[in-house]
Amino acid sequence: MGEATPQGSAASRVFLVVVVSVAALVAVLAVVLILDAQRAARTEAEEVTRAVAESLAVMPQVMSDVTGAEASARLQPVAVDVMEHAHVDFVTIMTSDGVRVTHRDPAEIGRAYIGTIPGSAVTATEEYTGTLGPSVRTIAPILRDGDVVGWVAVGVTIGSIASDIVPRLPFVVSITLAVLAAGLLGAVLARQTTRRVAGDLPAGTIRDAVASYESMRTLGEALRAQTHEHGNRMHTAVSLLELGRTQEAIDLLTETSRQSQVLVDQVAAGRLGDPTVGALLLGKSAQARERGVEWSADIDPEAPRSPLSPVDAVSVVGNLIDNALDAAAAGDPPRWVRVEFTAADDGRLRIAVSDSGEGVRDELAERVFEHGFSTKPAGTEGRGVGLALVRSIVDGAGGTVRISADPTAFTVTLPAGSP
Repeated sequence: MGEATPQGSAASRVFLVVVVSVAALVAVLAVVLILDAQRAARTEAEEVTRAVAESLAVMPQVMSDVTGAEASARLQPVAVDVMEHAHVDFVTIMTSDGVRVTHRDPAEIGRAYIGTIPGSAVTATEEYTGTLGPSVRTIAPILRDGDVVGWVAVGVTIGSIASDIVPRLPFVVSITLAVLAAGLLGAVLARQTTRRVAGDLPAGTIRDAVASYESMRTLGEALRAQTHEHGNRMHTAVSLLELGRTQEAIDLLTETSRQSQVLVDQVAAGRLGDPTVGALLLGKSAQARERGVEWSADIDPEAPRSPLSPVDAVSVVGNLIDNALDAAAAGDPPRWVRVEFTAADDGRLRIAVSDSGEGVRDELAERVFEHGFSTKPAGTEGRGVGLALVRSIVDGAGGTVRISADPTAFTVTLPAGSP
């Protein structure tokens, strides 16, 4: 079943996969929570600056003093008091043409406001870089008798917004640690559960055990069908002999022998060198006849030897044929299945199993190879295992498996085995 490679137990691999998945989830969660904290802090800054700016703009003192000769002397203390108690980084009151009346840095009073002044009497919020650096700021109009006589700009620097995130970090850390702890606990439980089922067996050994089971299952079904068909024909031949119709009995047994011999000769003539696969094909041909499906098998004498062990070869071929028989039997007449062993253009072995079934929808072309997924009714034994096992075995041998349509065909390409 391929060369053994050093590997940990299946339980350890399950533990590692779960831990890595949890770590990735926790990292994503931490980033999401931090980004959400940043968004919340910025939203809070926008709401605070808007509320403070609009409140100052309607203060009677601001409305009356902004155009007076003593505007700076009277309004700068008001701005300083608001900055201290409202926890904003600057309050700039200015004239209607944008000349500062107040500022956090008194040296900036009398200079032009750095920012966007709306073209109409509306309140606006923006992010802008001024004398204090990048900030989120809201500017509101000061109205007197419906005319704009000045503006109030209130802002919080981006640095202050970032510092507001710090108190939120313990919550982020506690959530991520809780998720990490739950994930690690799940990983431990998954490892223990896997160990109870598989012990310390490597994952490859478990896959080989599944392959062996699938091989015995599909080969057993094929041989049962072949035995059943052979028994029916023998009973028919005995009945013909009892009726004195000797020639008809001989013809029936001769035809039965001829049909089987043709396939045996095909397998023996080629370089496949695997009588187990030959027995499988004989049995599957009987199964096809039982189910009313026309069967054909074409084995090219020049087809290279398979690199798979008999168990893996039976698993791959048997599961593909089972899948094809199910699809063909469920479809409309004519119902048929065709199996081909040929040499690919690059000298590799090509195994194609095609059928007359409805096929696989494009969106399911990859999902059919997932463990546990099946397009067939739930509850049927073995559903969702066969094609997943086929891909696992083929990938392990360095081959490929693909699906094509019109007609539906599963094509496996494998490196040529040793002669």
